[in-house]
Amino acid sequence: MFSTEAREALYDIIRMRRDVRAEFSGERLDEDVLTRILQAAHHAPSVGNTQPWDFVVVQDRGRLSQFAEHVAGCRKAFADSLPEDRKSTFDPIKVEGIVESGTGIVVTYDPERGGKHILGRHTIDESGLFSAVLAIQNLWLAATAEGLGVGWVSFYEEDFLADFVGVSRPVRPIAWLCVGPVTRLQEVPDLERFGWRRGRPLEDAVHRDRFVSTGVRDA
Repeated sequence: MFSTEAREALYDIIRMRRDVRAEFSGERLDEDVLTRILQAAHHAPSVGNTQPWDFVVVQDRGRLSQFAEHVAGCRKAFADSLPEDRKSTFDPIKVEGIVESGTGIVVTYDPERGGKHILGRHTIDESGLFSAVLAIQNLWLAATAEGLGVGWVSFYEEDFLADFVGVSRPVRPIAWLCVGPVTRLQEVPDLERFGWRRGRPLEDAVHRDRFVSTGVRDA
């Protein structure tokens, strides 16, 4: 059994975790710390023990800038698609810290890792992808425990990123994570602070025995 202090520390880390954009300090990520958080990711549970992930670490400033330029174009395309009221809310929100973080970790998913007969994927094929996402969560919590920030970049075209890091089908890049030291972690998530969307209370998400739909969908 773990001590009360250890349990409380874990829950504190989960509560403190933030999707970081503007708070990266620009300091270089220590190589030993990088190894520790990657090891935490590699310890994630995976269906059939396939470990279908790989991690491409990008730290070259020129390549970081190149990817940031691509992301900026995708961000603009999204902003241009919004109605004026949502666009004015979105405009101040920083959506990436690619160059500022100094380190990008691209997580890939290989659906063929483990062969054709994977224990646990016979009826739910997506469990392989879910495994790779669990590795991301492990990395994120370990980084938070190390005093680092993590930002998950989602404004990119998958084919561009695949070519950028040199992977080809069936392997997919499923995340670009900006990782680095931060000046602080925000107490309130950015999307709440800027008025884009608030989180749901736990009681709205918990059901007993059967799912009960409220019939309400947020805009």
